[in-house]
Amino acid sequence: MKEAKAVSKPFNGFEQVSMKVEAAQQMIGSATVTMDPESLQRAATAAAEARAQLEQMKGVATDLDADFLQEQEAKLSSVEHQLIAAKH
Repeated sequence: MKEAKAVSKPFNGFEQVSMKVEAAQQMIGSATVTMDPESLQRAATAAAEARAQLEQMKGVATDLDADFLQEQEAKLSSVEHQLIAAKH
């Protein structure tokens, strides 16, 4: 009997949104604790990438995707505000 091989498939755009938002949350959380300028810059870049992916997916979303995208928007907006506050 042959073992089934796991087939890796690329993440779809919605999965990427979720992953990028989660990564931004973690990076911003860590950067705002340490207040290291390089960490803050990397966190800002992660947030910008997550925002770009989110906006891209909003353009192709259907009504069925609205709740998911609103949830991701809220999470991302929250950490973006956290990052802005940390920079000032």
